[in-house]
Amino acid sequence: MYKFLIVSMFISNFGYTVFAQQTVSKIAFGSCANQSSNLPIFNVVVDHKPDLFVFLGDNVYGDTHNMDTLAAIYKLMGNKPSFQNLKKNVPLIATWDDHDYGQNDAGRHFTEKEKSKEVMLDFFDEPKESERRKREGVYQSYYYQKAGKTIQVILLDCRTFRDNLIRFDKKKHRKNGRHRHYYVPHATTDSTMLGADQWKWLEAELTKPADVRIIGSGSQFGIEYNGYESWANFPHEQKRMFELIKNTKAKGVLFISGDVHYAELSKVDYPGLYPIYDITASGLSSTWEFATPNKNRICGPVMQNHFGLITINWALPDPQIELEVWDVKNKRCICYQVALSQLSFN
Repeated sequence: MYKFLIVSMFISNFGYTVFAQQTVSKIAFGSCANQSSNLPIFNVVVDHKPDLFVFLGDNVYGDTHNMDTLAAIYKLMGNKPSFQNLKKNVPLIATWDDHDYGQNDAGRHFTEKEKSKEVMLDFFDEPKESERRKREGVYQSYYYQKAGKTIQVILLDCRTFRDNLIRFDKKKHRKNGRHRHYYVPHATTDSTMLGADQWKWLEAELTKPADVRIIGSGSQFGIEYNGYESWANFPHEQKRMFELIKNTKAKGVLFISGDVHYAELSKVDYPGLYPIYDITASGLSSTWEFATPNKNRICGPVMQNHFGLITINWALPDPQIELEVWDVKNKRCICYQVALSQLSFN
């Protein structure tokens, strides 16, 4: 199995792509880690010896407008032995969701977003000279390369630029399932999930050469509408993503996501595009009572604490991508394999 070595940094007009000096052959990921928990799952992650861990948001639960309070919450996380074990043994990269952003379900109107961004970047040791500190939002792209093979990890920011959600009104809207609903999809296209600058940047990233592209989103991308936060509340933006992948001919795209406090694997078939998979790993410490309806679900749900793992075997004639979910007892709960040739255009 190949390892991936990053040796340089590329800077463009749309932001920048980080090439960190590290090797990568398998990528772990997860979300929803409460600083009040001991988070034993981090020790399980280390036992699997991944070369990278991706935090997908709700990396702490710090709903506050007070940045001293938020910094203290991150400090609680950083002092945990299990987190220190993870940080010592595995390189970390991160995006955010709402609770580390600073307000539940918040979007672009959250007044402290620039300050909470700096608290987050400081916690994850973002270099002071980083372009990420100079532009709005926390979106970022990372390349891992060796022997002519490339993994691109794109971390989206689904908070800084996102327009308000539309509240569910039981007198006007229909439920999907028996659970409580909070939001409904936008019916017009005058709203955004990512914002103009991030969309422009993403298009540029998808035109760069890569064999596998892992797109990280705090909100689930590949599920059907369920009344909670997700890309399904912005169906025109979800369609825009599909069309962007198709128009840029970006091969090897799959999504990783968080937020919902359970794990599942979703698959979406979109006209003119290869199957798009979204593996959700949400519950490093958090849990939920039920999983909402999802016609796109092909594996799961996993309700106990867990993390996700992607392993790419480049040694095979048709490289194989293995998508897994492992729980806190080190039990494999999801295992699904995709040939790289299935994530390409005919």
